[in-house]
Amino acid sequence: MIAPSRRRAARGRRPVALVLPAVCGLAFLVVPLIGLLVRAPWATMPSRLFSSEVGQALRLSLVCASAATVICLVFGIPLAWLLARAELPGRGIIRALVTVPLVLPPVVGGVALLLVLGRRGLIGRYLYEWFDVSLPFTTAGVIVAEAFVAMPFLVISVEGALRAADPRYEEAAATLGATGWYTFRRVTLPSVLPGVVAGAVLCWARALGEFGATITFAGNFPGRTTTMPLAVYLALESDPDAAIVLSLVLLAVSVAVLVALRERWIRGAV
Repeated sequence: MIAPSRRRAARGRRPVALVLPAVCGLAFLVVPLIGLLVRAPWATMPSRLFSSEVGQALRLSLVCASAATVICLVFGIPLAWLLARAELPGRGIIRALVTVPLVLPPVVGGVALLLVLGRRGLIGRYLYEWFDVSLPFTTAGVIVAEAFVAMPFLVISVEGALRAADPRYEEAAATLGATGWYTFRRVTLPSVLPGVVAGAVLCWARALGEFGATITFAGNFPGRTTTMPLAVYLALESDPDAAIVLSLVLLAVSVAVLVALRERWIRGAV
């Protein structure tokens, strides 16, 4: 047996060859954020935060991200259950397709949405001809684009929670005569609720920060499709201080997401 003192000494050793790259990596991630705080126009911050442009972009971002998250919950939870519990042929391929938006450049996702849901798209042409519905360059288009890029975060989180859950409770409910839908609502879903909440928060944060697919599929029209990331892009050309203020708002949201998930990730890794 190794003595506790020797074990602590072994853990306390920090090879310089690992420490230096680690410090450099940490600086690479943190210094840009510090630079954002240093260059922020703190003197004019209140007036800029309460300006009509910032308020308009923030309200639109919050509404669209929340609506996209609801869509992801409605379709993502059943999809996660299908991947985790159902015996499907080619389930690995289906899972790979679900995760494609995670690695797909957002602009490419926006182009794909245009080709499918545009007025001349595979499905969009029928939506326009039969129901006079056109999604591109509208607020609804923003929601669709955000849901497209954000849903994989929810599906992965919920699927992981379902795989970690004990299936014996569901089996016990089935032996007592519970239907599949009742078992899912009263047994399965409550047992994976932390995973659902974590996935929803990540999904909402990803939707809030979406840029590439949004500008490609929905355009950049103030008051209608200009969300916070798009407003940052516009402000960089005319008013850099306003871009910094908008960036700080998004940074604050990101920090809030980390705080909300601290019990699941940060403390769990300690």
